[in-house]
Amino acid sequence: MAEEVTKFIVFKLNNQSFGVAVQQVISIERLQEVTAVPRSSKFIKGVTELRGETTPVIDLKERLMLTESATTNDTRILVVSVENMQIGLIVDAATEVKDIEQNQIQAAPKLVAGIHETFLKGVAKVDNHLLILLDLERIVDLNESNELREAIMRES
Repeated sequence: MAEEVTKFIVFKLNNQSFGVAVQQVISIERLQEVTAVPRSSKFIKGVTELRGETTPVIDLKERLMLTESATTNDTRILVVSVENMQIGLIVDAATEVKDIEQNQIQAAPKLVAGIHETFLKGVAKVDNHLLILLDLERIVDLNESNELREAIMRES
């Protein structure tokens, strides 16, 4: 019986590889100007126009409490769909699409690469490297989801 395979978009944060299910990714865009939204959480950088839609933009490193680094020509906005909302995630680079078999995915340890298990779907060993699989539904909790919707409303 064939093993179930899922496609993941692989991206980098501080030289560590992360993956999100390709079905949740709408597009990968170059970093562009983001309009700050007053009174929003620190990791919410603001909003921008992406694919004809006002989109809240989150600094994923800040959200995951990782060390910040300078933006480069490789910095991208991963445009994803979370809870029927388009959100932009700032990442260091989007590198490739990988097919990962279900049996390669292991449960996430309590803490991996300094990231709490709450945000993780699991980890997969791919090409002798650890790929951390994020659970996008948990990157933004209900209060933050409402905060993002308010940010869109303020700027629309």
